[in-house]
Amino acid sequence: MRLVCEKKHVFGYCYEKAVTGDYAFRILATESTGAPIRYRITGENAFYFTVNADTGNVTIRTLLDREIPRNIPVIVSDANDNPPIFIDAPYNVDVKENTSINTVIFQAIATDLDFNLAGIVSYSIVEAVPEEGMNLFSISPADGSVTLMGGLNYTSKSTFYRLRIKASDGGGPLGDKDNYVQVGFAVAFITVSDVPDLDPQFLRLPYLTTVKEHSNLGLSVFEVQAIDPDTGVNDVIRYSIANSNAPGLFAMNENTGVISIRSSIDRENLLESNGEVILQVVATESNLNVNGIHASTSVDVRITIEDINDHKPMFYMCEALPCDFSQEMSSYRASVDEHSSVGTVLDGLNIAVRDMDVGANARIKMHLEGPDKDAFSVSPASFDSTSLVQILISKPNVVDYEEHKIMSVQVVATDTSKPMDCCSTANVTIEIRDINDITPVFEKDSYELTVKEHSSVGTVLGTITATDPDTEDVGNITYRLVPENILRYFTVDPKNGSVMVNNDNLDREIRDSYSATLQAIDSADHIGTTNLDITLLDINDKAPEMARNSYFALLLEGPEGKMEISIQAFDADEENTVNSQIRYGIVNSEFSGNFTIDPITGMLQNNGELDRESIDPSANGVIELNVTASDMGDPSLSSSVMVIVNVEDINDNAPRFRNHDYKFSVKESEKGAFVGSVFAYDADQTVNNNRISFRITDASSRNFFINSIFEGAGEGYMGNISVDLDIELDYEHRSTPYILTVEATDQGQRKDTARVEVTVIDVNDERPIFPTGVSVRVKENSTYSPVEVATIVGTDVDTNHSLIYELLALDCRCNGTVGPCEEDWFELQPTGAVTVNDKFVIDYEKCDQVVLEAQVVDIFTEKGMNNSVPGKLTIHIDDINDNFPEFIVAEALFVVVTESTESGSSVATVTATDRDSGINKEIKFSVLAVDLIDTNNNTVSMGELFTVDTTAEQNKYVGTIRTIGKLDSNLKGKYLLTVQAEDGGQLKTTTKLEIYTIDQSYRVGLRFESPVAEVQKNLNVIRGALTSATKATVHILEVVAESGEERAKEYTLLEAYFVYPNGSAINSATVEKILQEDLYHASILRQYGLTVISGLPTVTKTDPVRFILLGLVAGLLIVLVVMITSLVCTQRNYKRKLKAAKAMNSAAMVATENSKTGPVVPGTNKYTMQANPVLNLNIDTTDLGFDEEDSSTDRVSLNSLDYNIDMNETEKDTMPMMVIQEEDEDANENFYIEPLHAALAERVDDTPHSFDNPTLDTTDL
Repeated sequence: MRLVCEKKHVFGYCYEKAVTGDYAFRILATESTGAPIRYRITGENAFYFTVNADTGNVTIRTLLDREIPRNIPVIVSDANDNPPIFIDAPYNVDVKENTSINTVIFQAIATDLDFNLAGIVSYSIVEAVPEEGMNLFSISPADGSVTLMGGLNYTSKSTFYRLRIKASDGGGPLGDKDNYVQVGFAVAFITVSDVPDLDPQFLRLPYLTTVKEHSNLGLSVFEVQAIDPDTGVNDVIRYSIANSNAPGLFAMNENTGVISIRSSIDRENLLESNGEVILQVVATESNLNVNGIHASTSVDVRITIEDINDHKPMFYMCEALPCDFSQEMSSYRASVDEHSSVGTVLDGLNIAVRDMDVGANARIKMHLEGPDKDAFSVSPASFDSTSLVQILISKPNVVDYEEHKIMSVQVVATDTSKPMDCCSTANVTIEIRDINDITPVFEKDSYELTVKEHSSVGTVLGTITATDPDTEDVGNITYRLVPENILRYFTVDPKNGSVMVNNDNLDREIRDSYSATLQAIDSADHIGTTNLDITLLDINDKAPEMARNSYFALLLEGPEGKMEISIQAFDADEENTVNSQIRYGIVNSEFSGNFTIDPITGMLQNNGELDRESIDPSANGVIELNVTASDMGDPSLSSSVMVIVNVEDINDNAPRFRNHDYKFSVKESEKGAFVGSVFAYDADQTVNNNRISFRITDASSRNFFINSIFEGAGEGYMGNISVDLDIELDYEHRSTPYILTVEATDQGQRKDTARVEVTVIDVNDERPIFPTGVSVRVKENSTYSPVEVATIVGTDVDTNHSLIYELLALDCRCNGTVGPCEEDWFELQPTGAVTVNDKFVIDYEKCDQVVLEAQVVDIFTEKGMNNSVPGKLTIHIDDINDNFPEFIVAEALFVVVTESTESGSSVATVTATDRDSGINKEIKFSVLAVDLIDTNNNTVSMGELFTVDTTAEQNKYVGTIRTIGKLDSNLKGKYLLTVQAEDGGQLKTTTKLEIYTIDQSYRVGLRFESPVAEVQKNLNVIRGALTSATKATVHILEVVAESGEERAKEYTLLEAYFVYPNGSAINSATVEKILQEDLYHASILRQYGLTVISGLPTVTKTDPVRFILLGLVAGLLIVLVVMITSLVCTQRNYKRKLKAAKAMNSAAMVATENSKTGPVVPGTNKYTMQANPVLNLNIDTTDLGFDEEDSSTDRVSLNSLDYNIDMNETEKDTMPMMVIQEEDEDANENFYIEPLHAALAERVDDTPHSFDNPTLDTTDL
């Protein structure tokens, strides 16, 4: 909105005798958009006038006094009628995927022509496609900087983002809305470009394959494949083998990843790896990645070597698997006891059989040969590859030491899948051992033993022995107790059989008996057994245990108190013995004499009445008794328990004041003021009985009240006396003391009284007063500090006062808006002096008025508010010319087409503002210098080619650059203009302006199959797509409807220049080529109806000199043609008249009886004198002398101008009539219409009026 006041200052003249309602003057303003304007008058003198809000008519509201001048400031408010407009939208940005978070990737800029809040633009992202873009990008609300907030990823995330950016202004009045917010939108297209930041990836994992051993060299075994996951880079991958558990067996093709056999493979050499070869294959990118290295990754390829049957079983010495198979053996020795049972394994035989093949190639069967093969068997009978082999007894009766001391067999191992060279044999020599077969025997099957509990280790319970008739076992029997857990408590001497205590913690009360088995073992490990029953005997080792950890009882003090408690204890020693008999007693203490206990039953009772007040108050009425329980054993054992007796309090004591006379003082006019405290106590020990309440009993109780407060255990209660909350004591009303009687009462209504004297003290209680109507004027940029600008003087009616001054707020009127000051230009001293703050500079352009809100404070005030009602001091800032004009930087590209630029054409604009006011802010532009920088970067001064017109627009001035004359079209490059802005105070600023020259042949036309309104609506998107595609600034000249024949659809022609920052431009062919390659932006433009891109015809303006020369030449040619034509026509005219005269003479001889009147004879060449003005003769049209018998003559045209002659006539010199026809008349489009022709045109007849006559010839002409 642009609001213009008709006059910057309004002067109204009226008499001071004017009465209320009289017309004073009128305020008139205009608004560029036609929106309604509302008028109002503000300021300290506004109450003198009333303004009509709709018409601006001002009338008298209050009687005027001429001696008091009044100024009427008229405030014209801006309307928020301009939305924010984005510059260079839409935005196309390419961002690498490894761009750091918090990087600003571009800046969206929008401008708003409104002022104040309505011109402040804030930015936000309202939509993102895909939606994850809302979390990846953020925009600064203040400057539109778009920042990357999350990590990009070309592979796993989207590669393209579309952001819809909204620009909102601060809102302002528009129409009937007080706060209308305007918004604008722009689209940003963000393309993510890939970078080499990912390692290669192998495909189709895991890699497993097989190959037979001894396969041919060079055989391809397997192929690995890896890709570069950076799909936008797709680097070439190289393959290699980095490591192997069997180096040298395989090779790899670097380019294809094919693994082949490099050397002969023997699976039996790979037994440690179980016949598996593991290759570590590495895939490496050919080029460096973002970290400057060749990215690589590795994977294991597992190749299983298939076995072929090329080995037979072999025998080895082996005690246990796994073992060393390096030493083959064929002879072994073993031993076994005679008559061993079936399945007994021979001792000392360590045979292992192994076939180095695997699977079916290593399937082995075992059997025995030799003289003693029937007495033994071999195990296992069959197995695969490897096994330990044992020989077992199958016939024990044959294995007899007395029959064979040595026996032998042959062990045969057969490879079942190998018919030839299949078997191996080993010889085994077996030694037969003699055995001992008699078992030791005890005298009894069981024995009973006893021992006292807690006996020491080594105490012997008894000695028990066994006998064995075997001579080799005499004196060689060993004794042992089982099971193993009995050894924790008892043990036995292995030589003599003595059973002993092995644990000194044997406790009868836990376990009183044990059972065990005593074994006797001979030298042949034959075992004889007997059972032992062991019983523990009791000792007095357990003290009595109380049934409870403590006992509790309640006992009322005084004669009514009675108590009985039964104390119980238990003894774990053996029942009905002295060890378990219990006696009770009380341990001597302060109050033990007040109680008795029955020693047998444990019944505890009080012995007489108790007084609660005799007990220490800290004990809270609790008496603790220690009761014991003792057994009758030797020595006697005892235990004790705590009995807690709580003596309950009764109200048997009255309250007592510590003092019975108190004196206090209190200030006047203080409601609820604290006066003083009285103190009382009650000897009872419980809260219910010693709680004290206070009250004032005399007539003065209506002015005071008292609260009771507990001071703590043993301290009693405090009574706080205060002035009643609704009463203000007045020293002037009563100066004599108040005498109060205070009563202290407990819950049992026992009481005591005290006397209280209260004296009232005078106080300071009036508020100070702040002065009104204080204002001063100060020039901007002033440095008065520390000199005073003004002094505030307050008053206080109190005689005893001390006044200081406090600053509450500083409000500034900046740009017509009043609000808190950003800088504290002034300071208020405690003395009331207002001084300039030397930390800041007073600037009228920032704010033109400062209002100090302050208060006066009486530091001696004792009651009520010590501060005054806040007051204001107004400081008016006077302007000085201290600001240079400031150019507003424009992003526009200025282009001039030299071929079409006339004198006075507008080619560029500059804008400037001045922060001063009045005449000091008025700006005038001028062009100081013009230089031409040609295409070779040479600079030439051009003199006065341009001028500038200055216009005022709202709060800025616009300079329109115009050409003084026609620009030289032969000059190519750019004009560099130095433009000066000078304000009314002669402060000057200059700026440089570049204007590019563009040939008109670069004008590009784009044809849209859409209406003009639709193209105008989408113009920003179309411009953005063209800018993104061509990377040039699109300078749109006009958007018009295409003229031509009527069509079913509307077509629009958009004319533009495509200019690069260096001033170069591209033509229509280049634009078309770019869009053919950029399919994305071309598809966007097709959506908005783009169909054809073409160059526009060049409108060539004729050079005046050339035009004059061409005109002269054309004139000479015309004169020459006219002269020649005149000569020819004169000759023809003469001949025509001559022949017409002859025809007239012939016609005169014809009879006149058939003559017809009328100006014309249709279809003939017969005229009257009215019809042929050329001849001006009256000719008889009945017969013109043609031969009536010659039919061909009648069919010949009788045009008087024909040159054709009837060759059948025989007359030579004097013919009665000649048919004359003018030659070549039909060759001229602009032919002359003879009267006959006109007459024929009036006749409605479709019959032809002429025909070709072959007898006529014009060669004689």
